[in-house]
Amino acid sequence: MRLTAREALALRMISLLLRPHPGTRPGTVAEVVEWFGAMQAQDLSSGLWSLGARLPARTLVDVHAALERREALRTWPMRGTVHLVPARDARWMLELTGVRALPSAASRRAALGLHPADADRAVEVLGGALAGGGRLTRAQCLAELDAAGIGTDGQRGYHLLWYASVRGVTCLAPNVGTEQTFALLDEWAPDPLRPERDEALAILTRRYVRSHGPVTAREFAGWTGLTLTDARRGFAAAGDTLATVQVDGEEMLVDGVLLDAPRMPVDDVLALPGFDEYLLGYKDRSLMLDPAHRDAVIPGNNGIFQPTIVQGGRVVGTWRRTIGKSRVTISVTPLTALTALDRPRTEQALARYAEFLGLQSRVDWPA
Repeated sequence: MRLTAREALALRMISLLLRPHPGTRPGTVAEVVEWFGAMQAQDLSSGLWSLGARLPARTLVDVHAALERREALRTWPMRGTVHLVPARDARWMLELTGVRALPSAASRRAALGLHPADADRAVEVLGGALAGGGRLTRAQCLAELDAAGIGTDGQRGYHLLWYASVRGVTCLAPNVGTEQTFALLDEWAPDPLRPERDEALAILTRRYVRSHGPVTAREFAGWTGLTLTDARRGFAAAGDTLATVQVDGEEMLVDGVLLDAPRMPVDDVLALPGFDEYLLGYKDRSLMLDPAHRDAVIPGNNGIFQPTIVQGGRVVGTWRRTIGKSRVTISVTPLTALTALDRPRTEQALARYAEFLGLQSRVDWPA
């Protein structure tokens, strides 16, 4: 089947759960995270709104409660960055993709003045301190390491916490208030799935294509940090639930369920967090983002993504928030000429974000 870029974008928005899906739509935090396989969550507030944007009846309190029920957890499963993943899948994902970040850890430790034995000792200390089902804040974890004679000054502490999680010993538990907490992965997810490597590749491929398609094997390699050889192997193993399409002459895979879905873009308006799979899930973002607007969305190309206003699947603006006791004030920066109709619809989309927080909203526009 041949698709235009506009038709492919329409299918991507369905895959991303940002438009109605013709199949069974995930309705819980666990189901949404499992749908994606992994959701970018380095910035926690962005990760929580990524869930809220796909669960229209849920609030921040609801999402936090679901994470306390261990419907998903946060760890470093791929690309050396934090994602939300299904609790039972965390271990095999770390073993498949997370460990690919470990070789570069040696040079990072050398730059930080850490000996390899320090990192391994830190894993032991954290494992012992967290044993028995407890949870420690980041500050408490660092205090345990300092008490054991392992320096955590500068960026050493972050590196050691990351290393213990990538090694599959710890994971990020939900915040207590504003404080980050850690727990033992074996205790937070005591019944892990254990697929063989090829099966794990196939599972992750199916989930990525289902939640991001149409996509290429190169996009899958970029998302996971796998080699292109492994990405192609995953595509080959994914099975006949996926379908091949041609997008402007390039072969891509998409969930076969979507072949009969409407492909004409609709003119909806969304307010998305900066670190959302909508952009973070792809290396080539040209379907969604005009290259002329890249610097506005990723200032300095430094990996920090601004929250976006999306209309018809394309980025048309960015927004920033200031949270008060009873109100969130949101400043909008248009990237395109907005019509008179766009402003109220944008404010409606931002009002949904305020409702998610349980706050009133005020939207400020450029003079």
